[in-house]
Amino acid sequence: QVEVVESGGGLVQAGDSLRLSCLVSGGIFADYSMGWYRQAPGKRREFIAGISIGGSPFYKPSVKGLFNISRDNAKNTLYLQMDSLTPEDTAVYYCKREKIGSTPELWGQGTQVTVSS
Repeated sequence: QVEVVESGGGLVQAGDSLRLSCLVSGGIFADYSMGWYRQAPGKRREFIAGISIGGSPFYKPSVKGLFNISRDNAKNTLYLQMDSLTPEDTAVYYCKREKIGSTPELWGQGTQVTVSS
């Protein structure tokens, strides 16, 4: 049974930084591209950052230079370093193991990030 579990969310002030983690238990973590998504209240879930199996990152343009995605295959963990947070970053942040072949995508339960002004 593969499980995706996010952690590291919380309440911070504008301008602060936060690092989210996503632990994937089961399966071979290194075989999958991974992604971070977020869903703000009343809005659709949106992609914000992804990383390939080779470690190449890609970002939603609005977070490039502010957020940094990384992975540690030895720890089966995906990270999202978020700097200079603003209230607009308030959302539930989700980690996703991307689909590969016939293996479906797999989502975590999300972690809440709240940025106060």
